[in-house]
Amino acid sequence: MKVSTAEPFQIVYSLFEHEFLGYLFAAYVVQRSPSGQLTLQHQTVSSKNAHEFADGLDATDFELIELCDQMQQDAVIKEFWPRKITTAEFFLKIYHPEKGDKPLQEAMSRYVQERMGALLNKLTDKLVFIMGRDGEPTWREIGLAPAKASILFHFRRNEEGTHYFPTIQYQGQKLDFQYKDAVLVCLQPAWLLLGNLLYTFRTEVDGRKLLPFLKKKFIVVPRQVEDSYFQKFVAPLMESFDVHARGFDIRSERYVARPLLTYTDVPPAAPAPEAPARPLGPPRRGRIPQPKPAAPLPTRPEDELMYFDLNFRYGPHLMALSTDKPVSVHLEKTADSYVFHRLLRSPAQEQATLDELQALGLSVSNGHATLPKADALTWLHDHTRTLAEAGYTVEPGASSGKSYFIGPMYARVGIQEAGDWFDVRGTVHFGEFEIPFIRLRSHILQRRREFKLPNGQVALIPEEWFTDYLELFAFAEETDGEINLRRHHLALVADLQSSELATVTMGRKLEKLRDFAEVEDHPLPAGFRGELRPYQKAGYNWLRFVQQYHFGGCLADDMGLGKTVMTLSMLQQRHESGATNGAASLLVLPTSLVYNWLGEAQKFTPNLRILAYTGTYRDKNAAQFADYDVVLTSYGIVRLDTELLASYKFDYVILDESQAIKNPSSTTSQAVRQLRSKHRLILTGTPVENSTMDLWSQMSFINPGLLGTQAFFRKEFLKPIEKDQNEDRTRRLHALIKPFILRRHKAQVAKELPEKTEHLSFCPMTEEQAHAYEETKSFYRNKILSNLDEHGSASTQFLLLQGLTRLRQIANHPHLADPEYAHESGKLREVLRMLRGVVAEGHKVLVFSQFVQHLLLVRNALDERQLPYAYLDGNTRDRQAEVNRFQETEELQIFLISLKAGGVGLNLTAADYVFILDPWWNPAVEAQAIDRAHRIGQQRPVFVYKFITQGTVEEKILALQRRKLALVSELIATDEAVIKSLTRADIEELLG
Repeated sequence: MKVSTAEPFQIVYSLFEHEFLGYLFAAYVVQRSPSGQLTLQHQTVSSKNAHEFADGLDATDFELIELCDQMQQDAVIKEFWPRKITTAEFFLKIYHPEKGDKPLQEAMSRYVQERMGALLNKLTDKLVFIMGRDGEPTWREIGLAPAKASILFHFRRNEEGTHYFPTIQYQGQKLDFQYKDAVLVCLQPAWLLLGNLLYTFRTEVDGRKLLPFLKKKFIVVPRQVEDSYFQKFVAPLMESFDVHARGFDIRSERYVARPLLTYTDVPPAAPAPEAPARPLGPPRRGRIPQPKPAAPLPTRPEDELMYFDLNFRYGPHLMALSTDKPVSVHLEKTADSYVFHRLLRSPAQEQATLDELQALGLSVSNGHATLPKADALTWLHDHTRTLAEAGYTVEPGASSGKSYFIGPMYARVGIQEAGDWFDVRGTVHFGEFEIPFIRLRSHILQRRREFKLPNGQVALIPEEWFTDYLELFAFAEETDGEINLRRHHLALVADLQSSELATVTMGRKLEKLRDFAEVEDHPLPAGFRGELRPYQKAGYNWLRFVQQYHFGGCLADDMGLGKTVMTLSMLQQRHESGATNGAASLLVLPTSLVYNWLGEAQKFTPNLRILAYTGTYRDKNAAQFADYDVVLTSYGIVRLDTELLASYKFDYVILDESQAIKNPSSTTSQAVRQLRSKHRLILTGTPVENSTMDLWSQMSFINPGLLGTQAFFRKEFLKPIEKDQNEDRTRRLHALIKPFILRRHKAQVAKELPEKTEHLSFCPMTEEQAHAYEETKSFYRNKILSNLDEHGSASTQFLLLQGLTRLRQIANHPHLADPEYAHESGKLREVLRMLRGVVAEGHKVLVFSQFVQHLLLVRNALDERQLPYAYLDGNTRDRQAEVNRFQETEELQIFLISLKAGGVGLNLTAADYVFILDPWWNPAVEAQAIDRAHRIGQQRPVFVYKFITQGTVEEKILALQRRKLALVSELIATDEAVIKSLTRADIEELLG
């Protein structure tokens, strides 16, 4: 029967009894008559339809409706039984007298009782009724008693036993509730329905203490069980309720509270967990509410904690802390009776004690406190006398297992320069004992605090020493009972001195280095051909700086800033100055970069004698190195020829793309560490690719021991930085490596860069690729030259274009020309390496190819490596949407574009790198592609990389362009124009 909101209505709360869940409330809206009387027209109201009656409800009504909803049988079943089941099946199964689930019943009861208690407390000023048997919600009106009742428990002991019964007082009168059809509608806390009133109590009482007496005058406790009964039931009852007794004594006692603080290193026994009542709130699914886990102890090993207990002596009684318990009851059994000692506590004084301890730095909760041992013993040393003067007793607990030293502790450390090392000496003072500083090393490194003194006492090393001296011990090397630091740990030594943790003595040269303001400027070597931009000149000066102090260096500038030319200028200076003493320098690099280095050296340092120690037929003779200034080799050759290369002491060992040794356990990393040299240098645009451990591996190569052992670095830096995002450890790591790394981003040197910088990246072919190229080249060479002789150049142009296109495809990837080809491509391998580097540095890159199929190969490779990208070719329907996605999505760093579809009409200024995968005759076509990024609106320098496969038509086209520069730059607009301009000599060279 629907209630109209257009007519007056009233919300009421109706009490009914559920067969299994006990007493519950339901919310109803009832239509009022024109005279204001409640009618029989009503309907249930729930959270789902309450908004329809909002005009007649207040905020409390909405809370009450929610509580009613949570207690309805369907809601309870859903809360405790997530599987599908009928209502009848659920209750018959769960509440079966023999097979019923008792723990589940108890959990459900707690759930309902909590909500009933909360609801009853909110019913003041609401209309409350008992529901009729026919479901009529307004059958009988009841109300809430305006005042709270009180309970008095009576115990009368005689020879047979003890009679026990309660009486209820309400507004000064005894409330007769026994045999009056009273009902406990809620047990926890107790709410008693007597007549037409609902009563609750001043002191919250468990209704089960009243339930037996609704239809019984008293309960008899036999003599044989009264010991247990008095101890477990009567004594706790006296602490909360008024008790009237006959046949035994109740004595009230009052004493001054005296605090007792004990400490021990033995953890307290964990109490058995209790299942707490469910909190109020929206129901959550789950079979039985599980107890919440206890709050964890501080995240320290158990043997590094100290446990405090606070108790109070009241005369002869030792009581646990209880700031909200005014009475404690202690049972004493006499010869023929019992005495209940009602100890009148001083909650205010106990709270004042808590506040005093809190002010002194000891936070006590529930009578207990836990501190790290070092902090605890320091606290006791600082405050024991003050506490004793204030009336406290402070003593070790009965369970304490060790005797701890409480006294002054301090360390005195001295550091002195000794050649390439720093000698470290020191003494630690524990009271009257003086201990050599070195004896603390294993304790500090292993974070073991307990240090046994000569008298058997245990001293706990102060917490701050583990921070102050951890790196000193971790980076130091121990020899013959003494510890030393390498000179590249100058920054650590300076930190110890500035923090007044050590006195330091060092020579004038290192003193000058410690206080230097800027790197000294050096002239470029006379044999260097070319000019360095200002930031490159600064890089050259920095290389001279680390060289001067015999430090290993890491040149980590962004890709394209000229690490190669800076390094060559430094090597030229070494050669001219005679500082090498005739020793060659070794350059280790990826195979694909050997040709680049040779070309750059020929251009900038033509006087350097360079040996390319590569290839299957290399001369495996270390003696030949003395005839050269620089030896170029690959990481693969170093792995193969480790023993031979390690037999020669180089002037420099330089690793290009040094992330190749990022895995310290790899064969490559282990091989390069065996190389011997006077100086070490690494070059990389991405010093950290995958993990902070990449940095450890590379820095440990140039400056062994700089960051400690691998295990130490993993524990003290890698885990805190990567897992915990610990900014302090990140800053500390930067401080340690800062003197040895020069890293500039393009944005930092943008003012010194040209608007556009172009690079050629030469890519060697794989063995299978070279074989496919030679076969195809021989076929077309013979056919084209024969046709040229017989029919002339005009009729040969199509065949020539066809042959050159096929050779270009193979230079990119033979799969483009032969779908059956199943091997690798040298160019694709190099493109992917460069892409990883650019992405790792946080840049965006446009990747152009004339061949859509080539882009698809790159696309498949990126999918395999899970690198995201945007893609555009002639089949892309919504070009602008793809452009916008790339421009506006920060994490989308790669854009694959076909040259024909994306060479014009796009604005892609989010990118600052451009890769041209297959350069061709016409620079104008490439320029159009480059201008997608290098155009008005671009705020950053643009770097262009053109990938050239060595020994192919691509490389020869570049040479042809140089000879016909005017043609290709000014006149040529199409491939056809290029083809028409070729002479027989040009064709022979292209196919030679």
